Amino acid sequence: MSWFWRLTIGAKSALLASGSSIQFMLGNGQKTMIELETIIGSFVFLWAVIDPIGTIPVFISATRGQTREEKKKVARIAALTAACILLFFLIVGEVMLRSMGVPLLAFQISGGVILFLFALTMVFGESKPEEEMKVARKVEDAAIFPLATPSIAGPGAIMAVVLLTENGRHSILEQTITSVTMLVIVFVTYLMMLAAGWIYKYIGEAGASVVSRVMGLILASIASTNILQGIKEYFQ
Repeated sequence: MSWFWRLTIGAKSALLASGSSIQFMLGNGQKTMIELETIIGSFVFLWAVIDPIGTIPVFISATRGQTREEKKKVARIAALTAACILLFFLIVGEVMLRSMGVPLLAFQISGGVILFLFALTMVFGESKPEEEMKVARKVEDAAIFPLATPSIAGPGAIMAVVLLTENGRHSILEQTITSVTMLVIVFVTYLMMLAAGWIYKYIGEAGASVVSRVMGLILASIASTNILQGIKEYFQ
């Protein structure tokens, strides 16, 4: 799989043509510690915005009345579609912003504000499961909408993968870690959709709502950090 990630990140770098060198460093024990922190940070960030547990009640509501095989098909299509959407923005998201003349620093601040508002709705308003379950009852093609987007690959997740793979701030190794982490979380979401009935039996709608609100609190702190860092760099 390493050739795939080299090709993916390489394509993004070639499209940007920014002229800045990105080094892939293989380091000592200290570098390994930094990589571990990067993995943990990326995992928590992406887990909060994708929110696999919050997808469970949405999946159950969207597939109510379907057979077991139909539910498996819906889960597979939703996961694959969400992964493709996030990979697309991971590769060309920064390119699109630069082509429109939008600096990544401005995107970091505005993205942090939007993520913060999104987090507030998760904490104080309707939680993600409650809000998206209403949408699920109104659509037929639940695999694409609302499961693939916005439940899995929502605006928060799209912004997150763009911010976490900025070429000027993250090395190829860090971008690769983010890409793999994102796909792992999408795969975990797929497994949770397959086991949705069993999981929902134990945590219930209230449990999923509590988890979603806790993730909203974590996401709010991460968004605040992005905003403060962006403002700090702007005035330097």
